[in-house]
Amino acid sequence: MTVGAPGSAGRQVRARRSNLAVPGSSQKMIDKARTLPVDLVFLDLEDAVAPAAKPEARRRVVAALTEGGWGSTVRAVRVNDWTTPWTYRDVVDVVEGAGTDLDCIVLPKVNGPGQVVALDLLLTQIERSVGLEPGRIGIEAQIEDARGLLAADAIAKASPRVETLVFGPADFMASLNMKSLVVGEQPPGYDVGDAYHAILMGILLAARANDKQAIDGPYPAIRDVDGFRRVAARSAALGFDGKWVLHPGQVDAANEVFSPHQDDYDRAEDILDAYAWHTSEDGGARGAAMLGDEMIDEASRKMALVVAGKGRAAGMRRTRAWTPPA
Repeated sequence: MTVGAPGSAGRQVRARRSNLAVPGSSQKMIDKARTLPVDLVFLDLEDAVAPAAKPEARRRVVAALTEGGWGSTVRAVRVNDWTTPWTYRDVVDVVEGAGTDLDCIVLPKVNGPGQVVALDLLLTQIERSVGLEPGRIGIEAQIEDARGLLAADAIAKASPRVETLVFGPADFMASLNMKSLVVGEQPPGYDVGDAYHAILMGILLAARANDKQAIDGPYPAIRDVDGFRRVAARSAALGFDGKWVLHPGQVDAANEVFSPHQDDYDRAEDILDAYAWHTSEDGGARGAAMLGDEMIDEASRKMALVVAGKGRAAGMRRTRAWTPPA
């Protein structure tokens, strides 16, 4: 699906409002995931799978991808990070076994561009070996510590395959020695502002500067949907494209929070139509014009493109049509 959000030149931009984490070792959860209205599913071979279960989880993930039933959902697999003994086998087995049915690899604990380059090279060799289109499989780079944040710009630049930067809050909190055991909530004693604002903004700036998407991490209190919605709204307000979800109960909230309100979507489409008409010869070839009580210009058009793009990706439809003035 191509949407109006940023994306690397030549790469498809995918809707990622809701990004569902599914343990690769659980057939029950994999089957459930196929029925949910999520934009992206990633089958996890990392933290959600015990070391002894990883070989069987790889086989289960390959089967799940090749069996299909995912519709338009973006299909991804999170492999183990490069410091473990499992990464290369994760990538080789999954891509050789199900590369034609895979959209992206999620690479965790990325703290420098070299780790992305290594994955890119391995993917390219496998693709050429098995006859896949080189470069088709994207990379989602997960930023989970201070070094990764400081290198976020270089990570985003490391490969044309990079589609998103993803915030990994739990490991990040540990890397900072943050005094909290509750992922996503403000640490005890931090009573003014948002302790995660600088982190989120750093990831967002690196993503947007390189035409990538930015994805917020999980909210593990899966029964607290109001808490999920509150935390998701913060990153959505900054401009993030979506958030990880860990439970079916979080899916609708993610899709709602990271979609425009209907009035905003309608207004954005009106601005695009009105600006296109006013800048045409029929509309007077004007660079600035009035739309109701508001003046619109090229900057208005750019802002409207973002909102309209998100709405279109969410499958929204206009409730009214703009018509040129008589």
